[in-house]
Amino acid sequence: MQLIGDNLRCVRGGREVFADLNFRVASGEAMVVTGRNGAGKSSLLRVIAGLVHLTGGQLSLDGGIPEASVAEQAHYLGHQDALKPSLSVAENLQFWAEFLRIEGSIEIIPALQAVDLQPLADLPAAYLSAGQRRRLSIARLVAIKRPIWLLDEPTSALDVASQGRLAKLMRAHIAGGGMIIAATHGPIGLDNPRELQMGPQ
Repeated sequence: MQLIGDNLRCVRGGREVFADLNFRVASGEAMVVTGRNGAGKSSLLRVIAGLVHLTGGQLSLDGGIPEASVAEQAHYLGHQDALKPSLSVAENLQFWAEFLRIEGSIEIIPALQAVDLQPLADLPAAYLSAGQRRRLSIARLVAIKRPIWLLDEPTSALDVASQGRLAKLMRAHIAGGGMIIAATHGPIGLDNPRELQMGPQ
């Protein structure tokens, strides 16, 4: 499986964010997207996730599910943690499973264990700290299987221990044939990732 971007162009609010962008990411690979603020790192991830319109070029997933879009085969972890405050920690994961139309049972408890949130499974998400909210968002990546992880500054709000857990989860995803594209300003625990630098070199 290979995610391919050919001559991608993105225009937002009448401004060209990036153009002539090319990349390849294969199963078992990670790519970090670097560059100054405003270079288009977040916009690129949002384009792949189907949240921002692609103005030009071609984005495809070779070897993916033919009838599914690239976005439908990707998880997007953005700056905002997409949680329902009135639902419990466990209910939030169940909501996402149903929203994403996952068939069969999902591994909610193991996913919460992976981010050290199992003791808070019945707590309403409204009471979570910023770091706990981030960890719950990460648990969604584990509970609901998709080959592409799109991570925008994924270590934001995480303490050192939680950063270590995330690094372990990312390495396991890569080892299992998954792909990671992460926008970051610094190291996030990936082993020898490829780099895509955006904006002025």
